[in-house]
Amino acid sequence: MSRNLTIKAASLVMALGILAGCGGAKAPEQAPAKAPENKPAAVSFKAGMVSDVGGLNDHSFNEAAYGGLTKLKADGLAGEVKGVESKRQEDYEPNMQNLVDAKFDIVWGIGFLMGDATAAQAKKNPNQKFGLIDSVVEAPNVASITFKEEEGSFLMGVIAAKTTKSKKVGFVGGMDIPVIHHFEAGFKAGVLSIDPTVQVQTVYTGKFDDPAAGKNTALAMINSGADVIFHAAGGTGDGAIEAAKEKKVYAIGVDKDQNSLGKDTVISSMMKRVDEATYMVSKQVKEGKFKAGVTALGLKENGVGTAPSTRWDLMPADTKALVEKWAEAIKSGKVVVPNDMEKFKTFKAPQL
Repeated sequence: MSRNLTIKAASLVMALGILAGCGGAKAPEQAPAKAPENKPAAVSFKAGMVSDVGGLNDHSFNEAAYGGLTKLKADGLAGEVKGVESKRQEDYEPNMQNLVDAKFDIVWGIGFLMGDATAAQAKKNPNQKFGLIDSVVEAPNVASITFKEEEGSFLMGVIAAKTTKSKKVGFVGGMDIPVIHHFEAGFKAGVLSIDPTVQVQTVYTGKFDDPAAGKNTALAMINSGADVIFHAAGGTGDGAIEAAKEKKVYAIGVDKDQNSLGKDTVISSMMKRVDEATYMVSKQVKEGKFKAGVTALGLKENGVGTAPSTRWDLMPADTKALVEKWAEAIKSGKVVVPNDMEKFKTFKAPQL
């Protein structure tokens, strides 16, 4: 029995071998080799910015500026973005120089206070491209972006004048500098155009990074009857919004949509699209289309405007239509909004 089984086994092995040679049985298949992955080439472009003393997390224009750079990276247009925070004005130039030394393709200075530092850096580093927000440096390697804050602030004045019940509103400014005068003049012109009997209280705190001062200032205004507070004070304005929230009056934010700081308190924000500016110019540098000089962005250019979250439901029913009507008049040139207090003194609201 054992010998017969051995012979049969050997015969079976031979048969299988013959079948395999004739293609009757297939050898085990190997998994196909994976094709090499076509990974996109790493983006080497680098965009950096230096904040003013307001800091990167000011819920305002520094934060918005950095948002433009992070979007640049998210869209695959930058390999590295960096925001450097300044604690003192003396930090501006060293912080910018560090970005230059690190070979960033564009270095941004954010804010009016960064003008002198940017001018000095542009002269020291003629082959470096710079972007500047809210100030102007006339140099072949600097793109200066300014905004017509007065136009958007005019619309905030319309909202405040329509919404106030006490006929008293407040304006809380940060530092007493020309760019903040744009906000004040525009806001007051908007209020005047709707109701010249509404009083506007104005206080400059002198700082962009002092929420406590913003809160105390707003509380004093509210205690004297103001029921709508508009701020143009960076991080200081967070305190003004907090005061309005506590006292259950309305606030108007600035630069970014600040409704998140008080859903039923912040009825609108004067949007200043710094993020669009840093994104746009950085993208131009990436594409080899950098243009030095001054670009001014207003309502017509969609550089300023009302926030998406604007609480029209908390205002008189005709407020939205009225804001849109005035916005169109400004875009068309029919209304020229004053951008400083001297011009405001001679401003006459036209009949629309």
